[in-house]
Amino acid sequence: MRVKRGVPSHAKHKKLFGANKGYRMTKHRLVRVARQAYLHAGEHAFAGRKLKKRSFRQMWISRISENVKQNGLPYSAFVSKLKASNIEVDRKILANLITDHPDAFAAILEKVKTVN
Repeated sequence: MRVKRGVPSHAKHKKLFGANKGYRMTKHRLVRVARQAYLHAGEHAFAGRKLKKRSFRQMWISRISENVKQNGLPYSAFVSKLKASNIEVDRKILANLITDHPDAFAAILEKVKTVN
């Protein structure tokens, strides 16, 4: 018996076009081009997720560095003294403390300044 593939392929194309909604030119209109655009978008999204981690860490470090520098301590010295005082708080938490709870960060900073 002959099997016609119209319905499944139409459904697959419809799903692809739904994923490519908002793409420009033929990338949302033609199946071959849309498939390539979809695959490349996935690759870029994968790379972007890695870049996001990097850029957030840079932002946290710059926030901490700026705040610590205002209190007369270089960033590298702050981090080494933080480790020496056995305060296990990561950069993300420190950056959050700076923005949301500055008094708590000031307490950590004072404790770190006393360490030799």
